[in-house]
Amino acid sequence: MVALTERAVSKVKEMIEAQAQAPAGMRIAVVGGGCSGFSYSMSFENNPGMLDKTYNSGGFKVFVDQASLLYLDGVEVDFVETLEGSGFKFNNPQVKSTCGCGSSFNGYSGPRISDQGIS
Repeated sequence: MVALTERAVSKVKEMIEAQAQAPAGMRIAVVGGGCSGFSYSMSFENNPGMLDKTYNSGGFKVFVDQASLLYLDGVEVDFVETLEGSGFKFNNPQVKSTCGCGSSFNGYSGPRISDQGIS
């Protein structure tokens, strides 16, 4: 299950409203890359992929591809604002290590897929 905090939901809604043409939803994914092996990706999408799981969260749709579900089970997505900057923060209990800058991770420890979805 992936959970979005109230701050994350609020920020995504704000970003959707700022788009000239409202997207159908937001994709959350794990992609290869970064110095630790994997990084998170968020983007607006007009259509889900054929094998995507589609969830409703705070009034918008969230699309997650099947491969990313393995890495995103139990993740909480928050939006943080600090003196150094602002952005989405992924709190992932499966992470074993991160790189020095915190933008990539290593950590999948085996199947833990829940059918709970996204809240």
